[in-house]
Amino acid sequence: MFNSIMIDKNEADGYRASVQKLGDAQLPDGDVTVQVLYSTLNYKDALAITGKGPVVRRFPMVPGIDLAGVVEQSDNPRYRAGDHVILNGWGVGETHWGGLAQKARVKGDWLVPLPAAIGPRRAMAIGTAGYTAMLCIMALQDHGVTPDKGSIVVTGAVGGVGSIAIALLSKLGYVVEAVTGRAHESDFLKLLGATVILPRDELTAVGKPLGKERWAGAIDVVGSQMLANVCAGMRYGGVVTACGLAGGMDFPATVAPFILRGVSLIGIDSVMCAYERRMRAWETLAAQLDMEKLDALSEEISLGQVLSVAPKMLQGQVRGRVVVDVNRH
Repeated sequence: MFNSIMIDKNEADGYRASVQKLGDAQLPDGDVTVQVLYSTLNYKDALAITGKGPVVRRFPMVPGIDLAGVVEQSDNPRYRAGDHVILNGWGVGETHWGGLAQKARVKGDWLVPLPAAIGPRRAMAIGTAGYTAMLCIMALQDHGVTPDKGSIVVTGAVGGVGSIAIALLSKLGYVVEAVTGRAHESDFLKLLGATVILPRDELTAVGKPLGKERWAGAIDVVGSQMLANVCAGMRYGGVVTACGLAGGMDFPATVAPFILRGVSLIGIDSVMCAYERRMRAWETLAAQLDMEKLDALSEEISLGQVLSVAPKMLQGQVRGRVVVDVNRH
């Protein structure tokens, strides 16, 4: 038997998340069984656990879009028992049981090898958030946004994606402007490498179709009006990467930035990203991310604490990354 977070939905109890014991026979189909060492608590996981968003598509469900662990048994030629692996996305925690459990059975094609320079705990301190931040930075680089082109604005700066994006961009030589609604976290953001701290209110009000040219690139996790204002404030030829919708799925913008300034808006999907690009992202993270900064922006909780921390995350009371030791109750 092993411990897990389990989400049930039925007429008797309604929508309910709890810690439950499961047996190996209950694990879903897959060709690799993983002894999970660490998982994470992401915004999407918090939505799933609290029922505040339609994340879970199948019940019962073990949430957790990330996991790092050791292969216990494999029928996949790419992996064998004893291999250290990471999983991000592919619908785990939504349509397939995820990482907030001591054991998982998944498709081997969803896994990537754990880079030798990163242990399993730090891999989960990075997690989907850091991996997504890296995909955003790769897109900026692939579209010619180099440090000499100008500053990069990062929205949702205190969150998981934002905080790791700032640390990475700073290490790579970019000037970073961090947007946050938590002014008291300014010192934390400057520690990560932000040069300018922008108040969230500056970018949430309805703005002009075109604003002052301010940034060469952007990483946005908010969407909605903030994304529209970010696009309006890009320099000529600027590149905006969009990877989140914390502020909403709408996009109340005009075509002006795109046809008058040649701005590019690039969507970043981490869930179904191809294996080769995943590997490039993780290898770059292993080589470029400042591990001391990573430790500073992450905290560890036990599996049993997940249920109480999830609503706090949705209320904006959690900063950085939350690592879950699934073997500590």
